[in-house]
Amino acid sequence: MSVLALLRDRFAQACHRAFDLPLDFDPAIAAAKDPKFGDYQCNAALSLAKTLQQPPRTVAQGILDHVHLEDCCAAPEIAGPGFINIRLRQDFLAQQVQHMLTDDRLGLPTVTRPQRIIVDFSSPNIAKEMHVGHLRSTIIGDCLARILTYLGHDVLRLNHVGDWGTQFGMLITYLREACPEALVQSDALALGDLVTLYRAAKQRFDEDAAFRESARLAVVDLQSGEAIARQAWNLLCEQSRREFAKIYGLLDITLTERGESFYNPYLAAVVEDLVAAGLVQQDEGATCVFLEGFTNKDGKPLPLIVQKSDGGYNYATTDLAAVRYRITEDRADRILYVTDMGQSGHFAQVFQVAQRAGWVPEGVSLIHVPFGLVLGEDGKKFKTRSGDTVPLKSLLEEAIARAERDLGDRNPQADAPFIQTTAQVIGIAAVKYADLSQNRTSNYIFSYDKMLSLQGNTAPYLLYAYVRLCGIGRKGGIDLEKHPLSPEQLPHFSLEEPSELVLAKHLIQWGETIEAIATELLPNRLCQYLFELSQKFNQFFEQCPVLQAEEPRRSHRLALCQVTARTLKLGLGLLGIPTVPRM
Repeated sequence: MSVLALLRDRFAQACHRAFDLPLDFDPAIAAAKDPKFGDYQCNAALSLAKTLQQPPRTVAQGILDHVHLEDCCAAPEIAGPGFINIRLRQDFLAQQVQHMLTDDRLGLPTVTRPQRIIVDFSSPNIAKEMHVGHLRSTIIGDCLARILTYLGHDVLRLNHVGDWGTQFGMLITYLREACPEALVQSDALALGDLVTLYRAAKQRFDEDAAFRESARLAVVDLQSGEAIARQAWNLLCEQSRREFAKIYGLLDITLTERGESFYNPYLAAVVEDLVAAGLVQQDEGATCVFLEGFTNKDGKPLPLIVQKSDGGYNYATTDLAAVRYRITEDRADRILYVTDMGQSGHFAQVFQVAQRAGWVPEGVSLIHVPFGLVLGEDGKKFKTRSGDTVPLKSLLEEAIARAERDLGDRNPQADAPFIQTTAQVIGIAAVKYADLSQNRTSNYIFSYDKMLSLQGNTAPYLLYAYVRLCGIGRKGGIDLEKHPLSPEQLPHFSLEEPSELVLAKHLIQWGETIEAIATELLPNRLCQYLFELSQKFNQFFEQCPVLQAEEPRRSHRLALCQVTARTLKLGLGLLGIPTVPRM
């Protein structure tokens, strides 16, 4: 249990004893924003005062009369209109740090009630290159999946690739003319060539009515299972998968592909279910569900089309089929959709229809996890100089190349394998961290110079703090990564110096930080925690000699270094970033 959870439990019990409130009452415990007011603060008295019709300070005193904190805190104090300031005892703080030192999970147990959670992320389109637009979904989704798995949930990582629909009829029709070998030979085209041909096919589709009709018939062949169309489709998908796998390998991301085509057999049943539930209406030949709370430009209810007038299905139908399958077959308790903010309306509509159809049992949650845009340094949508969308592969390769040049300049005597291996870690880490350290709901400016800097809230800054810790361990004869100091080596472990206490108080916020991210789904909270941890470690290191200190202070400070190193390593790992022992 985190310290925050412990305090919430103690104060909830006190409120129950004092005012007969339920044991699940939230006593509004939060970390103090200003250390001069303590380490934590209970704000329950202010909200309870009106309900209880008592002055806030009287309510606060009633809480204090019934709270038991003797084992962990100094006597709490009432401040201002009724805030309760809480200060942790130094011996309790030392116990918490020592527990983190000897526990593989840094004192945070797995959840008592694990959920089956699906994280739907990345989702590129077949026959197209992954581009900068896929960066945020891929990185944010992976980070959330890692954190939820770490907490003990059963996480299924799904890649809902665009591998079905009109574009395949269009592409197959064009390739029959321009490159027929690509429809029968797996390596006839590189993905870059395929992308070029896709653009040409799209232009023909937009301009040529006869071509458009041929493409439509090719889609019919594909949907009906015609052998040649299916073979061509399989080859196109496999070719794209190979290229996607290279990107995912570079990013160290694993996914289970379950594209749009997977749900094709379930689409008719979706419409049948909606008809049986009395939710559909016909509108200009299309089968629709009219939405509550959504209107068109004329102020009339907005329809969600689930079957087009020609009998075909669309993205909404596929997404509804996916919701239904994930709940009934995958037995999901929570489904997270990590996509850009522009799809918020679409998912709100899909979720509403699924709820009204009765597919979402009580206790199951459908959550859209939206994110903002990646902008260039000019503040506009990030594009190449020619105005094209930036391929993700090129973006990552550029980050690695810049990291390699920087490492080479700073380590002129280093061998090539070290430079190449370390540069790949730093380059990929810089891109990931620059994204994850932003509040995902905001746009952010992509800057190679800023993200690769050794100063500020960047991956290189954190990686260098870890390298510095490893150096202390090597000089002190301790492997900080593998062998924790045992309780026997730390008799009467204590924390005395102000910077020791500041570092320790931050370390023990590990559990509450991770628990908050699992609820709020904001990875930037972990980045901020790790950045502040690195800052507080650097301040501690500057103010408190470690290896030169006399025993037992030397061992106590080495223990603080070890907990810090392990926390940094685990925290960066949850961001999808490996550490390096030297830079």
